[in-house]
Amino acid sequence: MIGILTFVLSLDGKDFRAQKEGNMPHKKRIISYLKHPMKPLTASLLIFFVCCASPAYADAAESKQDWQSEWEKTIQGARKEGKLSLYLYQGEGELGAVAQLFQKKYPEISVTTVIGRGNQLGPKVMAERRAGKFLVDAYIAGLTSTYEILYRGKILDSVRSALILPGVLDESKWWQGQHHYIDPENKYIFVFVGNVGQYISYHTKSVDPLEFRSYWDFLQPKWKGKILSRDPKISGSQRIGLRGFYHTPELGPEFIRRLYGEMNVAVTQELRQTTDWLANGKFAICFFCSEILRAKSQGLPVDEFPTARWKESRAISAGNIGSLALPSQPPHPHAARLFANWLLSREGQIAFQRAANTPFNSEESMRIDIPKDMIPAEIRRIDGVKHFLADRPEFMDMAPIYELVDKALAQSRKK
Repeated sequence: MIGILTFVLSLDGKDFRAQKEGNMPHKKRIISYLKHPMKPLTASLLIFFVCCASPAYADAAESKQDWQSEWEKTIQGARKEGKLSLYLYQGEGELGAVAQLFQKKYPEISVTTVIGRGNQLGPKVMAERRAGKFLVDAYIAGLTSTYEILYRGKILDSVRSALILPGVLDESKWWQGQHHYIDPENKYIFVFVGNVGQYISYHTKSVDPLEFRSYWDFLQPKWKGKILSRDPKISGSQRIGLRGFYHTPELGPEFIRRLYGEMNVAVTQELRQTTDWLANGKFAICFFCSEILRAKSQGLPVDEFPTARWKESRAISAGNIGSLALPSQPPHPHAARLFANWLLSREGQIAFQRAANTPFNSEESMRIDIPKDMIPAEIRRIDGVKHFLADRPEFMDMAPIYELVDKALAQSRKK
């Protein structure tokens, strides 16, 4: 595309011969040519030919051809493989619905899913690999487990390297104008959801939520012995929530230390038991109780505190279904790459939000170029409001948080 450009134009009956000299800067050449008294049509033709021969034009055309060629090759390869294996967080079936939408988009590819919690699927993947079985194409199942087990186990391929579509690669389409990854290398665990978490619920007959305007209000003496918490060390939203508290500038380690060390918090590992105890009024407040909105819809006297409206900074997280990882040596590499690009595309994220937002669950995509009307206004990310991502690489180490909670609980038992 770049070489000698020679053309002959008629100027008032005279021939004007222009050559693209190698020793003259490109812009100066155009200006020198346009100084001649050419007719408008002749000048337009000259500009057209010069632009077509320019390096920028050539590079743009070549770049477009490159990604389209790579995309077509990926689709053809995926169709030839004919299968896709996904390991997905169980939830309420949201990710299963997303998998079905991908299947509908690409009917030639048979999608199989393995469903479970992050603390189940992570060890399962590692056990399979030790047995020489490489069964996973893409993994979406709890970001903490993904980081602690798969990333630390060094078994992940780069998601960044798998991205092809310009609409996915364009970081201006994403929150804060960038892609977000959980890992320090910024390429292995892609965050595509950023939820404003509300992790604290209450017994509506025992608590007036209007009394609370800050997390620090939970430390009032009147609530001592009336707070319940799921064990922070077991898999679940409590690990995400605690990480958010720990790194929220207005809370930090001191809030966690005082909560678990001074308030006689009852800690349990039972998922359903926490919600039952709260609904029965045995406890007034619960940190990290599950299925509160479902229980509320059944007429039970429970609800969530509107913590997103409080004065502290809003921590956002990918939660259990908002991060994508690609285990190495996938059985269907083209299908894995196709799924990753589709999921992170505008089409894929719209489909994800529609499937994942239910009366009992809310998920907000990190893409900012898609509708967000299905997300409750009170927990939607808002421009101009201070948010911070609790899933940043430097925040992922849970060890100091676990140590802090252990010491606080030990202090509480001594009293």
